[in-house]
Amino acid sequence: MKVEDFMTRQVIAVTPDTSVLAAAKLMLEHKISGLPVVDAMGRVVGVVSEHDLLRRRERDEGAERPHWLELIAERAGLAEEAARFHDRKVGEVMTGDPATVTADSSLDKACRLINDRGVKRLPVVEDGELVGIIARADLVRALAQSMEAVAATTARDVSVDARLTELERQIWRSRTRSARPF
Repeated sequence: MKVEDFMTRQVIAVTPDTSVLAAAKLMLEHKISGLPVVDAMGRVVGVVSEHDLLRRRERDEGAERPHWLELIAERAGLAEEAARFHDRKVGEVMTGDPATVTADSSLDKACRLINDRGVKRLPVVEDGELVGIIARADLVRALAQSMEAVAATTARDVSVDARLTELERQIWRSRTRSARPF
């Protein structure tokens, strides 16, 4: 199976100059957890994810709990954080130089990259340009379809086995009936 069989072709992407707030709104609106980042030529230059948006700032390293949890629980610094989300650009928080696959890559390759890189999605490119995205959910769909196909084949095999067993029983029965003593 190939990536092109399961990838999403209509991809929502942002540019490095998109505000972090606009990217967050797109993710919420479309119920997705990440976006490919493309340059003016449509070439993939990064991926921005929920993780990138919630990542601790340098000065928060070593804090007892994550910065975003403090924002929610105590509303401490919420105004400052809102300004930061509006002023900061995707290019500042994105993960650059992401792993990519082509549409004719095997699903096995996509699975290995997602697992090895610890990511949830891979941009699909042709000549460097974004043509789709393959996410873990797409791989789950591929797995489910494969399991259904195997289950259907197994069910047919069991049916064939049962028929062969019955045929053998009938052949042996007819042989024992027609056998004549010497």
